[in-house]
Amino acid sequence: MQGIHFMMPTPFNLDGSVDLSSIVNLISVAKSAKCTGVVCLGVTGEAVKLTDIERKIIVEEVMNHAVVNQLSVTVGTSGNSNQMLISRSQEAQDLGANAIMVAPPQMLRPNLEKVEQLYSALISNINLPVVIQDYPKETNVIMPPSFIKKLNDSSSLMKYLKLEDPPTPQKVSSVLALTGDKMEVFGGLGGLFLLEELMRGAKGTMTGFAYPNILVEIFNSVMNKDFIKASEIFYKYLPIIRYEAQEGIGLAIRKEILYKRGILKTSFVRQPGPQIDDITKHELNELMTKLVMKDFD
Repeated sequence: MQGIHFMMPTPFNLDGSVDLSSIVNLISVAKSAKCTGVVCLGVTGEAVKLTDIERKIIVEEVMNHAVVNQLSVTVGTSGNSNQMLISRSQEAQDLGANAIMVAPPQMLRPNLEKVEQLYSALISNINLPVVIQDYPKETNVIMPPSFIKKLNDSSSLMKYLKLEDPPTPQKVSSVLALTGDKMEVFGGLGGLFLLEELMRGAKGTMTGFAYPNILVEIFNSVMNKDFIKASEIFYKYLPIIRYEAQEGIGLAIRKEILYKRGILKTSFVRQPGPQIDDITKHELNELMTKLVMKDFD
């Protein structure tokens, strides 16, 4: 699993319907960047806005193209009830997914005992590795390192963590100090702290940054212990990593970049969703020109 896993946005046509044809392009981006795998139906994939039928069709399409390109597939199956989570996870397993990504259910009053019960019910009904998604901004659930260790100890299936609870580099260290080799930790958050996360022992990242090849170069440099090169690449492209990660409009910016690169047919975000104004598009164009991002197309 170690390496860069490209979090796929869900492509839409201008009428809001799912654009299956662009999924092939997204898989090609991941393949050409030499990613380890792809992740679909996450937050970047606007999973909460999809119908159950759309979810299945998307996973089928991703599996059809990812397998022949030797990319692993992780499917987001999070749900706000045990029944929803188990049903989605079993479907992903039946469709051939290599792993599932599961966040705690959204809670107004977080209850770690209930979270533990949900994961326990899940692993009793599947036989797939689980990526625990630690993203309290979306779930309102804060999982301390000691609780993550408890989940990791509960089953050999609970061996991956996607860590998006800032400060992420510090939490990477805290989790690995407790779990050791039993858990592989991945970053997220658009790659904002990828360099520091890798230096602290993370095994890669799962993010939808629109230029995954840059992240792969950073990862490979760290693995080869060429820390100077890794740092040079990271800080050269940090301006666009930072710009894309803007709170509230990051997904719209990411889709705009992929649209400009000819990977998506449209930059449509299913409503209700973020939109970017003409000034933002102009700023993005200037940044892409300044960093000569066209060299990646």
